[in-house]
Amino acid sequence: MKRTTLSLAVALLSGTVVGQSVMAANNEPIQPIAPAKVSNPALVELGKKLYFDPRLSKSGFISCNSCHNLSMGGTDNIKTSIGHNWNEGPINAPTVLNSSLNVAQFWDGRAADLKAQAGGPIANPGEMGFSHTLAVNMLQTIPGYVAEFKKAFGTETVTIDEVTKAIAAFEETLVTPNSRFDKYLKGDKKAITKDELAGYKLFKDTGCVACHNGPAVGGNSFQKMGLVEAYKASSPAEGRSAVTGKDADRFNFKVPTLRNVEMTYPYFHDGAANTLPEAVDTMARIQLGKKFTADENAKVVAFLKTLTGDQPSFKLPVLPPSSDATPRPTPFEKK
Repeated sequence: MKRTTLSLAVALLSGTVVGQSVMAANNEPIQPIAPAKVSNPALVELGKKLYFDPRLSKSGFISCNSCHNLSMGGTDNIKTSIGHNWNEGPINAPTVLNSSLNVAQFWDGRAADLKAQAGGPIANPGEMGFSHTLAVNMLQTIPGYVAEFKKAFGTETVTIDEVTKAIAAFEETLVTPNSRFDKYLKGDKKAITKDELAGYKLFKDTGCVACHNGPAVGGNSFQKMGLVEAYKASSPAEGRSAVTGKDADRFNFKVPTLRNVEMTYPYFHDGAANTLPEAVDTMARIQLGKKFTADENAKVVAFLKTLTGDQPSFKLPVLPPSSDATPRPTPFEKK
């Protein structure tokens, strides 16, 4: 790196960096993703059903997969998600893929882990619009679920703790190994092209790796949005300060993973960048004080597309049917 770029990278890393060291043993700042290891298949299978079950919402219309669609890179590909009663959320839905590698969950890190995150949307009036009590009572009336909870936990009594633990167990399997760039890191130098490699060199030399490093190529620190140049967000979200109460954390957001980034548009916490070239241009300018040429931008984008890995592949779950005692959904209100 040039001296100025190195100094900037060091300054960026003085934020709340957690997790892996920046440089891997092979002297690269990015490490390959390891395949998921399942230790409790029954728990994962239960979590998969709960993830896809819209009955965890008040309307019976919204599931975890609604905003984190596993056919679309673990996102919904819209600026901000649509929740209960067609409520438009205040922030872009981050991808669930590789989310187990994050230092914390949500853009502001208010959930320590996937288990803590899983319960949030269910009880959020603007998202799934339900409550934990109603969700648990609903599940308890479905014999198929009662049997599966007993198989996974050894008890027929359903609790929200068990619900969120099961969903988290499933989400932990949603990793995307074997990207072309992972193959390159493992020694297959033909896995990426000359332009893609040039893009990776630019990614390193300009300081992008100061924040986007480790197996997830991000997700392991909180950084200010608009470090060199102020960023005018279209979202009211204040970032990490909403959690810590510290003004110094205002507009600090969790650095997003760049894994599968070609699939997770639009970009940034406010979903303001519709394309990768636009996102690369903006981030270089406001975070690094760098203006890429069109050729440089294209090469960085080409590199980023090599980070797309194997997408989760599984048989869609058949959800256990409701019983006569299962409460029926409350439809959206007409506007």
